[in-house]
Amino acid sequence: MELRPYQEEARQAVEAAWAEGILRTLTVLPTGTGKTVVFSKIAEDQVRRGDRVLILAHRGELLEQAADKLKSVTGLGCSVEKAEQSCLGSWYRVTVGSVQTMTRPKRLEQFAPDYFGTIIVDEAHHILSESYLRVLEHFGEARVLGVTATPDRGDMRNLGQFFGSLAYEYTLPKAIKDGYLCPIRALTLPVQLDLTGVSVQAGDFQAAGLGSALEPYLEQIATQMEEHCAGRKTVVFLPLVKTSQTFRDILNAHGFRAAEVNGNSEDRAEVLRDFDEGKYDVLCNSMLLTEGWDCPTVDCIVVLRPTKVRSLYAQMVGRGTRLAPGKDHLLLLDFLWMTERHELCHPASLICESEEVARQMTADLEKAGGPVDIEEAEQRASDEVVQQREEALAQQLREMRNRKRKLVDPLQFEMSICDADLSGYVPAFGWEAAPASEKQLAALEKYGIFADEATCAGKASKLLDRLEKRRREGLTTPKQIRFLERQGFRQVGTWQFEDASRMISRISANGWRVPVSVNPGTYRPDEAR
Repeated sequence: MELRPYQEEARQAVEAAWAEGILRTLTVLPTGTGKTVVFSKIAEDQVRRGDRVLILAHRGELLEQAADKLKSVTGLGCSVEKAEQSCLGSWYRVTVGSVQTMTRPKRLEQFAPDYFGTIIVDEAHHILSESYLRVLEHFGEARVLGVTATPDRGDMRNLGQFFGSLAYEYTLPKAIKDGYLCPIRALTLPVQLDLTGVSVQAGDFQAAGLGSALEPYLEQIATQMEEHCAGRKTVVFLPLVKTSQTFRDILNAHGFRAAEVNGNSEDRAEVLRDFDEGKYDVLCNSMLLTEGWDCPTVDCIVVLRPTKVRSLYAQMVGRGTRLAPGKDHLLLLDFLWMTERHELCHPASLICESEEVARQMTADLEKAGGPVDIEEAEQRASDEVVQQREEALAQQLREMRNRKRKLVDPLQFEMSICDADLSGYVPAFGWEAAPASEKQLAALEKYGIFADEATCAGKASKLLDRLEKRRREGLTTPKQIRFLERQGFRQVGTWQFEDASRMISRISANGWRVPVSVNPGTYRPDEAR
């Protein structure tokens, strides 16, 4: 199988990280972009190098999917480490293993610590659980690849406790733009569901409480779905099996052809097949279909299981992002969840890296009154936030320029050189979030930066890298920027060092006053040469 360009880039990036000595690395690929294909090819590469490879997952469907994809993509067969099945004594070099099985002490003790040279963890946002960590610590010298679809920066910070790097990330907007996933249109419906009394357990809303809070609104939601879901193939996610079955019956009473599946459904395979073939137009489930199930023709997702976990939200929506003939977009129905907490996931959570932009986009969607393409909505919200931020920062900068400080505030430096990466920087891995070292602080002060404002090691590192690069390129120093911007000159961060030096010399020769012939507000060095 010939890999898509981004899949080949991911493959090379992972192997480059391992070659650099980073044994634990992570790859982020949105649902529907072929992460199983990518790690199958990586597994094949490692087998060619002589490794035994363990593909680790937490659900039987994921193991079966991995084994099937491995065979179809690479031709490699694999052994199974699950329940009564064992890979010990098998001549296959690849094993798909259930973490529930592998984590059992008696099972784990049968393996030498160097038995597997490479371990691939599917749905790696689960990796910090005790069961995964026990297995990975046993094979402590193995190369580890984690693959996940989560777009959440919060998850990334947590995953940074285990992984040494993010080898590759392919974003949902990029996948849509490149034509590998379908566009998403979000519609916020005026159904206000009160969640203020629902308790939180293990970092998310408790399913039982959600079910009770949701039931009074099911008739109203079904009426809304009559208007917006007619003629669509729809999947509905609900918090409880009981709620899912109740909603199926309500939908059928409203004229839909609805079915329901859950973990105990004996006819689950038949129902899923019938839904795929069009016998049903709505499929209700209680979180069963978030992983390991694909039906590309799904073109409407209804999330009636509100969550604070972005990886879970992305998995639900991901059931409808695959391409299919005649399908030009996915309709995502959102609701006005009333809650005192502000961490609830919305369509903006799929695409916005900044929480500030996500809040603005969510507010915009609530006012829209119709389906809105989420990429367009994100761009509009981003522009609005940038405008608000620029106004606030302009006020801060005006105050900073009036402060008599020997050193330059990092914010003034970042704004002057127009560096959005620095001003919007958020640490992802553990070392980045640690305090800046004394060596870093001393180096920043030597460059003329007020080091107390460099809040973490990652930010200090980025500042030092940028300062050194500017020095090599002959651009202005922080002290030149501070002095000239105090005189009213603009965007001094984009000037050459020599241009700034000449202007400072002219000001000095004029008794430390800007020459009458120079207008600081409009002056540009390139125009003055």
